[in-house]
Amino acid sequence: MVILNNFISIYGLYFLYGLTFLFLGASIALKDMQASQLKISSSLWLLSLFGFTHGTHEWIELFLLSTRLQYSDIEIYGIKILALILVGLSFLFLLLFGLSLIFSINKNKYINWLKPCAIILFILMLLYFFKFESHDPFPNFINISNNILRRTFGFIGSLAAGSGLILYSTKVKKISIPISKYFLFAGIGFCFYSIFAGLTPSHVIIPLLPIPIEFFRGVCAVLITYFLFKALNIFDIHTRKKLEQQIRNQAQSEKMASLGLLSAGVAHEINSPLTNASLNMQMMRSQFKAVLNDEKIQKKLDAIDRNIERASIIAKELLQFSQTRESILSPMDVNQVLDSAIAQMDDKFSNIKILRRQAYLPKVKLNAAKLEQVFLNVMNNSVEAMKNVGELSLITKKVTNEVHIVISDNGTGISPEHLLKVFDPFFTTKKTDTGTGLGLSICHGIIEQHAGTITLMNNKKGGVDTTIKLLIA
Repeated sequence: MVILNNFISIYGLYFLYGLTFLFLGASIALKDMQASQLKISSSLWLLSLFGFTHGTHEWIELFLLSTRLQYSDIEIYGIKILALILVGLSFLFLLLFGLSLIFSINKNKYINWLKPCAIILFILMLLYFFKFESHDPFPNFINISNNILRRTFGFIGSLAAGSGLILYSTKVKKISIPISKYFLFAGIGFCFYSIFAGLTPSHVIIPLLPIPIEFFRGVCAVLITYFLFKALNIFDIHTRKKLEQQIRNQAQSEKMASLGLLSAGVAHEINSPLTNASLNMQMMRSQFKAVLNDEKIQKKLDAIDRNIERASIIAKELLQFSQTRESILSPMDVNQVLDSAIAQMDDKFSNIKILRRQAYLPKVKLNAAKLEQVFLNVMNNSVEAMKNVGELSLITKKVTNEVHIVISDNGTGISPEHLLKVFDPFFTTKKTDTGTGLGLSICHGIIEQHAGTITLMNNKKGGVDTTIKLLIA
């Protein structure tokens, strides 16, 4: 009866153990990640393969336990060889998953080189095992090979996967804190699994507790699968946030288009009376020069001139704001446009340290004059934020199918509540006599016309990083 109970408990452990990892593999394989931009999406297929191969291995072990007496030694030996290959492959997939995930977070070329090295080492180990077995076969060959694979690929692979998930958990906090905790717990589960499945041989009974090691492996498998299954909801959350952002962008575009039409009408209507008022002021000054010689009258007239000039500037910016969606784009080098803008800002850079880093860039379809205007506006804002003294970083680089332009300053930064409004027309934190609040709105319209994006974010230096992304022609 005791033997029967032990058999049933081991049978149940292996069944649950294998089923859990098969469920993990299926959960990942059935998850729609094609449109996802999350870093983990490019690595999860390796974890899915680990789940399928490892779960299959455990069920083969279960098959051997339940039907051992029904097959010959040669047949049992062949099944064990298959199980050995599967467990080795599963740990190889787990190691590659961990390395891929770590590399996606930290683009270290040495981490990326470890992946082909691991594959080559695995093949060499299998060749060595079977060469050794063919020359000197003995009953314990499979057990020894299994232990070697577990203590190398099993241990290191589980640690790599655990470390990758723990690192990734810190990166997804801005998306969802509960999801980041699920990734963290799954990573910790893999760290424990490295001990129970990597360093500890199979069919071992824990000395202080009369419990087989497979029980602890099964517990780890259940916890890992549970937390990863919950963590996979990050794709639904991320997709929902992308849709919400697209809806907001669409609403913003429609609002900007309507406002652009209104702005064009207003600008045309007020330009004529402003021009007329300015001419009349000049005529009055010339005709009544002697009469208007009083200092108080001159101050009043100067104030009128300044306000007319300011109203004219606002009308000009309104007209410009309404025309940002009408342009012809031609393939050009972004570096040349940025260099031209820097040259025009030379007089304002006298006390500014410029850090220029540029890479070779493919041509991008753009309107040079309007993109230059964006660069001038952003750099001018940075100089004003630094009060004409500081460090301005200008970086251009190619990222997949995009050109990125990053303009960073160490100025005063922008408060979080204002970051959400910086592209709204007429929103400004400057004094009413120094800013109209249309500069960044015009920039947003120009970049949108180029089918690109412009974002502002506070940086660690206390200033702002302005990132412009343009699709490569």
